[in-house]
Parts: sequence; structure tokens; C-alpha cells
Amino acid sequence: MTVRVMLVSPAMNAALREARFDGDAPLDPAGERAARAAADAAPKADRMLSGPSERCLATAAALGLAADREPALAGWDLGRWSGRRLDEVGAAEPDAVAAWIGDPRAAPHGGESLRDLLERVGGRLDAIGIGGVGGLGGQADVGGAAGGSVVAVVEPAVVRAAVVHGLKLPVEAFWRLDVAPLSLTELSGRSGRWNVRLGRPLAAAPYGL
Repeated sequence: MTVRVMLVSPAMNAALREARFDGDAPLDPAGERAARAAADAAPKADRMLSGPSERCLATAAALGLAADREPALAGWDLGRWSGRRLDEVGAAEPDAVAAWIGDPRAAPHGGESLRDLLERVGGRLDAIGIGGVGGLGGQADVGGAAGGSVVAVVEPAVVRAAVVHGLKLPVEAFWRLDVAPLSLTELSGRSGRWNVRLGRPLAAAPYGL
């Protein structure tokens, strides 16, 4: 049984432009235009999903994907840091930021640790690798149709976590992966054995103007 999991990163919004920690902010006008322009290049699949953030849902809609909202594919929960600028938090809480980057089990912000994120995303990836296209819809769905394909619009941190888990990379590799807006990362295979095709842009100018 082989499955394809196609992860699309959302278009630009103000939080990305301003180097803020993920917050539930909408697409900016340029991001929405870029997503609409990329609609013809958007992948199709047996099942289409979206993380629950406003920008993921808006990107899926602009791409023309009839995606179901999937809470299990939410972005990294950064607790009280959500929506704040990285340089602001670094200046106010340098020791906390150093712990967060240096220790994958640290969660000084009160949300998920990096280890928690990797386990959550990896668990979902393994579920679909075992259960086919039903495997991303919750524990009750594992064991659904074998094989098939899924496309999911998800936050960049979820894409990075999926690549780290799928290729069994060291945890530290998470910090070295860049995910551009409106890019497609594809994992194919099955639980425990994934091949990865990295970061193909969906449009010639994915950042928009």
C-alpha cells in the first residue's frame, strides 16, 4: 500500500512578513492574489484537508480546494508567544527563547514543545500511512481505504515536522528547514518508510506583489 500526502504551505500574511510567531491572522491582499493565481497548479487528491487557522482555510479556498477543516493539523501551539514578534520575545525573555530552541522538550511559552509537535504531526502521518486516506481524519478513521492521496494546507511548522518525522531526521534538523509560502512538499510511501519531494512552488512568484 502506497499513499501520497501533499502538504501545501499557506500564502503570505502580515505575521509572516513581520516575523511574528504563528497567530490566527488572515491572508493579506498580496497573499490572497498569489493563492488565486496558483489555483491551476494546486494538487488534487482523494481527500482534501486544511489546518484550522484562518490563513490555511483562506489559502485552501483561494486555491479552489474543497478542504475539510482538520484540527489535528493545527500549527504549532506557542502559547502566550502567539502573534508576538520574535525579536520582541527574544529581547524580553532571552533565556526562555534559548531554552525553547535548545531543548526540544521545553515549552516556556506554555504551549507545545517541539517534541510534542513532532509527535502530533508524526502520529497523523503514520496514521495515514497505515490506514490510507482515512488516516488523517481522527483515530476512529484509521483503517479506512488503503492507499490513495491526501492534500492538506498546513502551517510551515507542520510541514517541517512532517519532513523530520518522515525521514527520521535528528530533531535539530527542524530548525534548518525553510518552507516558502505556497510551496508543495510531497511524502509518498507508508508508515515508517517515506520518500520526500521538497518545496515545489505552486506559482512563479509565490510571495505575490
